[in-house]
Amino acid sequence: MNSFLYRNILKPAAFRRDPEEMHKFFVNIGKNLNGLGRTAVSVMFNYKNKMLEQNIFGIKFENPVGLSAGFDKNAELIGVMEKVGFGFVEVGSVTAKACEGNKGVRLKRIPENKSLWVNLGLNNLGVDEISMRLKGRKFNIPFGVSVAKTNSKETVAVDEGIKDYIYSLRKLEKEKVGDYYTLNVSCPNSYGGQAFSEPKLYKKLMKAVDEIKPKIKKPIFVKISPDLDKKIVDEIIEISRKHNISGFVCSNLTKKNNNGKGGFSGGVLSDTSDELLKYVARKVQGEFVLIGVGGIFSAEDAYKKIRNGAHLVQLITGMIYEGPNLISEINCGLVEFLKKDGFMNIEEAVGADLWKEN
Repeated sequence: MNSFLYRNILKPAAFRRDPEEMHKFFVNIGKNLNGLGRTAVSVMFNYKNKMLEQNIFGIKFENPVGLSAGFDKNAELIGVMEKVGFGFVEVGSVTAKACEGNKGVRLKRIPENKSLWVNLGLNNLGVDEISMRLKGRKFNIPFGVSVAKTNSKETVAVDEGIKDYIYSLRKLEKEKVGDYYTLNVSCPNSYGGQAFSEPKLYKKLMKAVDEIKPKIKKPIFVKISPDLDKKIVDEIIEISRKHNISGFVCSNLTKKNNNGKGGFSGGVLSDTSDELLKYVARKVQGEFVLIGVGGIFSAEDAYKKIRNGAHLVQLITGMIYEGPNLISEINCGLVEFLKKDGFMNIEEAVGADLWKEN
């Protein structure tokens, strides 16, 4: 019933409006939802099963389906997203300084292939305000914080860009915010491009992170672009091995088939992100924790990423096209797949197709 109502009534009405305005509208509803409203949401959407639970780096994930960074930019929806059924949330990307993002039209739907064109430009309130908003708060699900460099001319200079990342990490750790951090070095719609995806600059950033790593007890992930040459991916993996990185998020938006600014999520990204995930999983052979992102619209899509090496998965675009009911549909479907394939829990399925091929 939830699915029917969303796809036949709410979605057609929402899709007649500007996508960024609709995003703001739903964020406002979510952050202002009271206790009774949240309980109702939980009854409508939340699904739990012990087979989906994992303990990763000492963090309990009740299910492997997370909200990707880019939706809850200012960390306003963590409690609500737990009620929707997400197993974890990644907020941000957060930057050292507050940022309004890019000008003009910044978000477009591409319904024919269930995709979004995104050119928001890391709009957020900045790490100082966001970390203070979260300081001391407890949630029933884990949350990570995606950290990027401020979208401005000033951070194009390598040393300034590194200082920007380090300031945010220090601030988050000082205020004891988040269960893990993700270094977003692959945002395709910020000023100066994806400089820290270049191995030499990535190595320099990692050395700076090393200097503060003893004070940071939380896992650090790196979010990779799906458009990178495999040789560059190999170098990033090798550098990461030497600098205490815990895992990779595969992947960010793609710029392929895009002649202008921004990047694509959703259906356009699906095959490319799957290819990157499988490639990285084969390279690391379980050495790193992997989060699979891109083109998840069903339990089958999520299960494919898990069998190709993802310990966890994340989505945004699928929820926009299919509705918030998608999260429970995926989790319920994952349990059915696990039972069908003879797995006792989700951990047993991670990388199953890779090991079978080997």
